[in-house]
Amino acid sequence: MKRRDFIQKLAIGGVAASSVLAAPAVHAKKTIRWKMVTTWPKNFPGLGTGANKLAQLITEMSGGRLQVKVYGAGELVPAFEVFDAVSRGTAQMGHGSAYYWKGKIEDAQFFSTVPFGLNGQEMTSWLHHGGGMKLWNEVYEPFGVIPAAAGNTGVQMAGWFNKQINSLDDLKGLKMRIPGLGGEAFKRAGGVPVNLPGGELFTALKTGALDATEWVGPYNDLAFGFYKAAKYYYYPGWHEPGTTLEATINKEAFESLPKDLQSIVMNACNVVNQDMLLEYTARNNAALGTLLNKHKVDMRKLPDDVLDKLRQLSEEVVLELAAKDKRSQKIYDSFSSFRKQVVDWHKISEQAYYNVRSRS
Repeated sequence: MKRRDFIQKLAIGGVAASSVLAAPAVHAKKTIRWKMVTTWPKNFPGLGTGANKLAQLITEMSGGRLQVKVYGAGELVPAFEVFDAVSRGTAQMGHGSAYYWKGKIEDAQFFSTVPFGLNGQEMTSWLHHGGGMKLWNEVYEPFGVIPAAAGNTGVQMAGWFNKQINSLDDLKGLKMRIPGLGGEAFKRAGGVPVNLPGGELFTALKTGALDATEWVGPYNDLAFGFYKAAKYYYYPGWHEPGTTLEATINKEAFESLPKDLQSIVMNACNVVNQDMLLEYTARNNAALGTLLNKHKVDMRKLPDDVLDKLRQLSEEVVLELAAKDKRSQKIYDSFSSFRKQVVDWHKISEQAYYNVRSRS
């Protein structure tokens, strides 16, 4: 009776009884599902698992509101069609590296790696604190794609060869998998650059379709078993001193997200970008020991005169790219200015320390 009288008084007072007595409304949060296509073999160590970590981070940080499913190269689209798939909206995200799109966007190569350019630490610094990201966004904007740095391999190895490299003459006619600006410099040195996805390299090297291949470094090279297909392992990785891996994000899909999910996506990319460089530093150490001590790999340094010529040719290639249009020149000016500054600093910091440490 008291309850009934209470309800009647509420109704007289103009308050709906149902609004007081009803349980609080619970609004189910919408689950958003994204596809991420990659240029890497499914679950490949470092590269493929880096894409997996990115997807996992986004899913977990969003509390499952944004769920990302990863597709390896060839599962949904071929490796070198990742950028187009994201641009079209076939997938909301991609994971690869910008030099794979040089046929479509030639100056995108600056945001992947430049021969004799920036190492992993320096590259990330240029992108986030030297104006690189602003320029990168400008390059991808016409395609409806937003870029984000989402991994870095650090300095790579020069690659696996089935013949000794003792002089420049040994590069002539050599069929080698080597992409990007490094591939163009190699071509000018007399080599024959070939661009193949990672999953095809071992067979091509084993069958003689390739005379040599670069890939990444000991961690990934051991996983692919290149020591079974080539005799000589050369360093240093002049062509890829700090290769940035990118997340490409469909702009329309990104802008449809609430602000908190947008922040989660971009911050997850930052986390994975740093984590991958740390992982490569750790894993390469152990893998190199296995290659040298267990598999007795013949590791050699490229001759100085070969490296000097490749440096000269690389500078020519980069300057020619910069001169093609105003945008390329603007990117080059930013990149080269930052490189000069950081080299000057690292001469008295990182490099000076390495020189002292190597004497112990």
